[in-house]
Amino acid sequence: MPNEGHVMNLFSRASGKTGRGLPVGTRLRQSVREDEWSSLFAQIAVYSFGVLLVTGVFLLFFFDPSMEHVRYGGSYTRLDGAEVSRAYASTLHISFDVRGGLLMRQVHHWATLIFTGAVFCQLVRMFVTGAFRRPRVPLWLAWVAMSVLGMAAGVTGGLLPDDMLSGGSLGLIQGVTQSVPVVGTGLTYAIFGGDFPGDVIVSRAYWLHITVLPLAIAGLFVLRHRLVGRHGPGDVPDGRARRIPQRPVSVAIFFYTVAILVLLGTFAQINPVWLYGPYEPGAISAGAVPDWYMGFLDGAVRIMPGWEIDIAGHPLTLAVLVPALIVPGTFFTLLAAYPWLERRITGDHSVHHVLDRPRDAATRTGIGAALVACYAILWAAASNDQIAVDFHLSLYAVTWFFRIAVFIGPLLAHTLTRRLCHYLTTREREEAAHGFETGRIVMTPDGGFTEIHKPVHRELTPAAAPPQARSS
Repeated sequence: MPNEGHVMNLFSRASGKTGRGLPVGTRLRQSVREDEWSSLFAQIAVYSFGVLLVTGVFLLFFFDPSMEHVRYGGSYTRLDGAEVSRAYASTLHISFDVRGGLLMRQVHHWATLIFTGAVFCQLVRMFVTGAFRRPRVPLWLAWVAMSVLGMAAGVTGGLLPDDMLSGGSLGLIQGVTQSVPVVGTGLTYAIFGGDFPGDVIVSRAYWLHITVLPLAIAGLFVLRHRLVGRHGPGDVPDGRARRIPQRPVSVAIFFYTVAILVLLGTFAQINPVWLYGPYEPGAISAGAVPDWYMGFLDGAVRIMPGWEIDIAGHPLTLAVLVPALIVPGTFFTLLAAYPWLERRITGDHSVHHVLDRPRDAATRTGIGAALVACYAILWAAASNDQIAVDFHLSLYAVTWFFRIAVFIGPLLAHTLTRRLCHYLTTREREEAAHGFETGRIVMTPDGGFTEIHKPVHRELTPAAAPPQARSS
């Protein structure tokens, strides 16, 4: 975070006042602007990650990442005597026999969802405000990398219980890996340690989940903290130096985040592995879908036509390779490279310390809306079978609807968003020239009627700011 005292001094010079001697409540209200709520996504991500670490350490003491089969004899009597893996048996033991174990499991799972959601919201916020431009390109890359690592951590964590749902994820991983040309079969053998599903995949996912990925994410948070301290989070669009939420606000967000996660873990059931049952190769639960952040991948695989071609006698399964590897790989590559792409297209190589309002960058905001719409459509396509069953529709028709919508939907979102942005900026220019419409009609001396307009209250802009504020 930037030097808070320096930011305070900038405000003091710009306003002619100092914060010394003011009550704590007054200073706190001054430190948080109404339009800065989106700056809290990063804090929610940090605190969710902290909850993940605490609950994860608790679960470490009771989980056994072994694929060795044993006879279950725990408290869940419906599986009494069933042959299950030690990983699945230890998951049931945590859920039914460890005091507070089920709560910790569910809080851990909900924290994963909230953490990933906060990271993606932060990416959207940085994209539409132009916070990825110089000098904050490394900060943008850190958040992009964090989104990928967060998804990987969620997937590896979902494999650990060795239940039917995690088995479905294993099957998808096997299919995606085998679709890689030339090296797919050998790569699958190396990952699973032999024939699918193998005896080591859970233990490998376990060590990746508890060591490599958390350390990498923690390192990115440290890097993010230093980058924000060096360059600041960016000035608000009206030109005033940005105030960072002070410690009382940060503490409040921490307690809010933890409280919401605990409430979700207490009252909202998630991942009930005892209902899914232990994994059986070749079987999958009906209506099984991955967590929301991986839903787009499942949806893309479902709506992709079953294309397969032969190249020199080797089959190339495009039905899996394109939606599961090429599409997400291209997406995250373009996302990471977007600062350079926009710089090359626009020719803008300057340093930006003032963020854009989304409406002032209509094309970029439209692109962001198109990406969100594409993701939402693919996410919905992951439930094409459930949609067909619940609404008594043809699965064939539902699938073709999503195949068409995934191309038309983003175009419509881009067009409507750009038009909305242009409308808002046009209305602002008209209000600046003529004032607000008050709805009050008065008669003129010559017998005509006119509406009274109220002058627009002009905020402090970079051009109108005092010299001290502009030089900052």
